[in-house]
Amino acid sequence: MDDNSKDLESILWAAADVLRSKMDANEYKNYLLSFIFYKYLSDTFLVKVYNLLEDCEPTSIEEAQKRYEIAYKGDEKEDLSDEGLYLIEPELTFFSLAQQAANNEFKRESLQKAFNDIETSDVIFEDLFQDVDLYSTRLGINDIKQGSTVSELITVINQADILHAEGDVLGNAYEYLIKQFASETGKKAGEFYTPPGPAEILTRIAINGQESKQGLLVYDPCMGSSSLLLAARRFSENPKDIKYFGQELMTSTYNIARMNMFLHRVAPENQHLHNADTLDADWPTTEETEFDMVVMNPPYSAKWSAKTGFLNDQRFSDYGVLAPKSKADYAFLLHGFYHLKASGTMGIVLPHGVLFRGAAEGKIRQKLLENGAIYAVIGLPANMFYNTSIPTCIIVLKKQREGRDVLFIDASRHFEKNKTQNVMNATHIDHVIELFKNRQDVEKEAHLATFEEIKENDFNLNIPRYVDTNEDEIPRISVNIKILKNR
Repeated sequence: MDDNSKDLESILWAAADVLRSKMDANEYKNYLLSFIFYKYLSDTFLVKVYNLLEDCEPTSIEEAQKRYEIAYKGDEKEDLSDEGLYLIEPELTFFSLAQQAANNEFKRESLQKAFNDIETSDVIFEDLFQDVDLYSTRLGINDIKQGSTVSELITVINQADILHAEGDVLGNAYEYLIKQFASETGKKAGEFYTPPGPAEILTRIAINGQESKQGLLVYDPCMGSSSLLLAARRFSENPKDIKYFGQELMTSTYNIARMNMFLHRVAPENQHLHNADTLDADWPTTEETEFDMVVMNPPYSAKWSAKTGFLNDQRFSDYGVLAPKSKADYAFLLHGFYHLKASGTMGIVLPHGVLFRGAAEGKIRQKLLENGAIYAVIGLPANMFYNTSIPTCIIVLKKQREGRDVLFIDASRHFEKNKTQNVMNATHIDHVIELFKNRQDVEKEAHLATFEEIKENDFNLNIPRYVDTNEDEIPRISVNIKILKNR
């Protein structure tokens, strides 16, 4: 990590201190991330304006602000409009708001107008700041206290040097904040965050063999903050060409995902994000509908309607039964699998129960195995996720391949303790990926099971049935001592 990243992270985390005593992280993350995003939009806008007018980069945001103020008052304003830029009034730029805060002249109405103007400037920004209540009593007991809190937050965030944040520096700092929020929110973190270890394993497995593909299509139907989607950038040889498709139920989390895309400099035409219930109605249905990579970390054993009408839904109709109402795990799995290309790979994180539970889930699992869809099962360490301490597994699926064997990997011991969480470091991750690629038996770690072997186990995929990790007991040595009595 370079110094610029560290400086950004320390400044942004200091901004969290302004709100930490007033509300929990699950609430203040919406304020903090939205303010950071508005600064990004504002500073980026000023730099583009200066570049258009002067054909060079400004030395500071202040210089760009002053040049913009001159242009806005004169004939050059129309030239800027012709460039298709969203226009921010000079007194509403983040720099200007910060100056007002420094001079005790800041009014929340100005920031609210700035948010409203951005939201109406382009459909891609629609309702982006709707979760930010600048008049909430959580910010203070009266108008003065509330305004002071917002003013202080602007002042701290304004210290961040976005002008010189190249590449993914700002996006990575944003990811750092999301990770810190996940650590603080505990159980609620599952709504928006997948830890780095499982995320990297999922991504590297799903992109394996497709690293050089141009126009890679990546899909996450439970995208949270979009961090798992964006992980594909790290392992693609053509990251700028990746097209991202994601869906998220929680509106506040959906908005964070949209901001995250922009802060990682993903072009608007490559962002295809949707705010809806993944299981309730299929999506996407009109754009790209099949994807090279499907990565998922859905809510574990969530409830869903399981109405009989879903038996006619193309996502589930081939299996004759539905995932039970009390456990939607296989509903999420089948949704993702339905949208996978014949040449693609899918990885999904689920609780171990999906490997051995019977009834409808057992029938679905058997059908998938008979079709050769399940390619690998990887057992992860316990206590990896902020929202649960239970051990989880990654199920890897493919649509067209030779054979119906399944690779089992027990990675439950590959971790290190880090405060309250277990984490997988680079060595652990690389080892799991090596086991996956080699697809061979390794004592106490991996086993390539034939379909006949799985059938003999009644299609039960519980990892200990295939990978014996028990340590051999040290044999006890019995010594018989004869005591000879003197006669």
